[in-house]
Amino acid sequence: MQSIFGTDGIRGRFNEEITYSLAYKVGYALGSNLEKKNPILIGRDTRISGDILLQAITQGINDSGKKFINLGICPTPAIPYLIKQENLSSGIMISASHNPPEYNGIKIFDHNGQKITNNFENKIQKLIEELNHNISVPTKASPLNTNKDLMDIYIKSLIQTMDGENLRGLKIILDTCYGSATTCAKTIFETLGADVKVINNSKNGMKINMNCGSTNLEPLKKALRESPADMGFSFDGDADRVIGIDSKGNVLDGDHILFLWGRELMEQKILTNNLLISTQMANIGFENAWRKIGGILYRTDVGDKYVHDAIKEKRAVLGGEQSGHILSKINNFSGDGILTALQISKYCKKKNINLNDWLKSSFNPFPQKLTNINLNLNINKLNLKTKILIDQTIENFQEIYSNNCRVYIRPSGTEPVMRVLVEAKNHKEVHSLSSEITNKLFLEINKIIN
Repeated sequence: MQSIFGTDGIRGRFNEEITYSLAYKVGYALGSNLEKKNPILIGRDTRISGDILLQAITQGINDSGKKFINLGICPTPAIPYLIKQENLSSGIMISASHNPPEYNGIKIFDHNGQKITNNFENKIQKLIEELNHNISVPTKASPLNTNKDLMDIYIKSLIQTMDGENLRGLKIILDTCYGSATTCAKTIFETLGADVKVINNSKNGMKINMNCGSTNLEPLKKALRESPADMGFSFDGDADRVIGIDSKGNVLDGDHILFLWGRELMEQKILTNNLLISTQMANIGFENAWRKIGGILYRTDVGDKYVHDAIKEKRAVLGGEQSGHILSKINNFSGDGILTALQISKYCKKKNINLNDWLKSSFNPFPQKLTNINLNLNINKLNLKTKILIDQTIENFQEIYSNNCRVYIRPSGTEPVMRVLVEAKNHKEVHSLSSEITNKLFLEINKIIN
């Protein structure tokens, strides 16, 4: 059986890759593999399928002889924070993060609030393969009590990361993406004194990530044009990512966040070896500018778990992805979009600088274009020979074009697409090379698959 785990837990379309039966078995396998008797914490985002998957997972946990606590709809980072805070045995987040509503996923955390290791994934997979339970799917999910006190603890922890600084005098617009950030983002920013406007703020699992949030910034840009503010922040479906927009509509992506935040930590002399961790997607303009001020940028494969591993290995204090998934020492390196937005706001307030001017002091990015090639299949389910041929084709393309631009090609870890990043010195070159590469690669991969 092919591994059910991707770059960030288990993910797929509900009732296709992610089924009631699979969710039950994950709950059962997790409960059976845990030595600690303490409860397992479970949360979810707003997706319609979240309720039925919650029912399946909790049934599996009960049948394994373990207990659970239901946190209800919450940001993903609430789970790892509360596991450590409350000394729980493990945690599960039911979410497909930035993916469309028809997707869902299962992210598992250990007793330290860390994503589980490959070794533990293999243990869960092995037990799932051995399970012969006949799982009957209930016609509708039974309501489960939620623990609101724990959510309050998480909210207070975010406010405390401000070290007594408030946000009075700042006008901020938030796009909560019909997802997890709807539970608390507005409350947190208002408690800190900001003048807050929120868009897409209903818990609507049919609209989560649809033409909004960190993967579609147009609604936030429009809101900033119609109601001028100092800055805006756009979260993804489970609020572990954020992208900022300044008062002029300029984008503060993960690369800019790392550069600006990293520079502050560098000046405070608390950035180990002036080191930042990012991925192969990081802009070359970011890398060049960071080196110019005496910094080191270490690149990993794409995926927050690779960033996390490198942070631990190199004892870094800050890392992340261009997508806005930022890992900092503040909360034990758990990506938290709300925390990141708070830190950016805090620096603007402390430095008495608006985000537009602060962003001007960042780097000039090289033009990049990211294109998805739709494969209509899960590349992880292909046989080894086909995968090797595809890998060789990708390597050939990257080598052929390496003199004219930077090309990075990878299969998505969460969707049936191949992602092609092209980066060069001017927009015209990027667009023409991107079209040429994606068209040729699409034909080559289809020849191999068919």
